[in-house]
Amino acid sequence: MLDRLIGIDHEITLWINGFHSAWTDPFWMFLSDVRIWFPAYGVILGMMLYRLGWKKGLVVLLSCVLTVVLADQISYHIKESIDRLRPFYTTELLQRGLHWPVNRTGFYGFFSGHASNAFGFAMCSWLGFRLNDKRYRYRIYGCCIFLWAALVSLSRVMLAAHFFGDIFVGTLFGLAVGLFCASLARGVIRKWLEAR
Repeated sequence: MLDRLIGIDHEITLWINGFHSAWTDPFWMFLSDVRIWFPAYGVILGMMLYRLGWKKGLVVLLSCVLTVVLADQISYHIKESIDRLRPFYTTELLQRGLHWPVNRTGFYGFFSGHASNAFGFAMCSWLGFRLNDKRYRYRIYGCCIFLWAALVSLSRVMLAAHFFGDIFVGTLFGLAVGLFCASLARGVIRKWLEAR
């Protein structure tokens, strides 16, 4: 059964990776570069402080930071314990035409820290924005931030850094961590800030 799942994962990864082209490679590399995340995170967190006020905003900001730290560190330690090689270290996939336009980094890839971080931040920040006023659903922000998280995750398959399964599990894990940390923030705000 496990071999069958791995085979399906390989086929999906090759299929997605097969949509690469020379002109899209820089786009995927740009999205995959964590250095571009920090200015975007800074703007979002600044807007959070503005919309929620500094007390609630600070609680939600800290919950977003906690989300990213937990998602990143847990995914790192699981990668090191599972020892599943990344696609660009898999001879079979390379022989079948796997495209990898970047230098190889890190041996192990299960599960994706990029996917867990991006989706965790998306979930926690979207729910955080909604704490202030239930009339505002922040649909546009939600669509944009989850689309960004999906593109970041997809970039990892396009660059052959992760299998589709790595992304899928990373996404689910990130959403769960983001929901957990957003719930913590909501509890803190209700217990200590709104109760006074």
